[in-house]
Amino acid sequence: MNKVHFSTGKDDWGTPQDLFDALNKEFNFTLDPCADNNNHKCAKYYTIEQDGLAQSWAGETVFCNPPYSRKTKTNAGQIAWVQKCYKEATEGGIVVVMLIPARTDTIMFHDYILGKAEIRFIKGRVNFEIDGQKSKDPAPFPSMIVVFNGKQPTSAVKSITA
Repeated sequence: MNKVHFSTGKDDWGTPQDLFDALNKEFNFTLDPCADNNNHKCAKYYTIEQDGLAQSWAGETVFCNPPYSRKTKTNAGQIAWVQKCYKEATEGGIVVVMLIPARTDTIMFHDYILGKAEIRFIKGRVNFEIDGQKSKDPAPFPSMIVVFNGKQPTSAVKSITA
């Protein structure tokens, strides 16, 4: 397995294009709020300098593959992104779709996802992109798609193949 997957120094894992394309066909995304000039999936995107957490997402259909790291002095961490996605969807009435690790034992999962979003567990491990190329090795953790539909909470759980 590629040792780079175990590194905490990298936070810009790109979404595999085929996975994004399948989701985009269903949702027609207009915003990628946590991307960079190399890995963005939508024409409209926010870089770390533009701080997608500080921006309004009103009127957008959002795809979010957030940083997977924990909060530090210079990084808001994954929890902040999950909270933002939940808030924008529930208060703004927009659709927000996230690609995140399937960590169902976390407080974050129970407070912001379970019973509040559609959960699509990915069968198999995701091969993220590095510099626009799909990694030959899969991630060392399971992933899930979380869909906040901008309406009342849902408890739908599905399985999809990576």
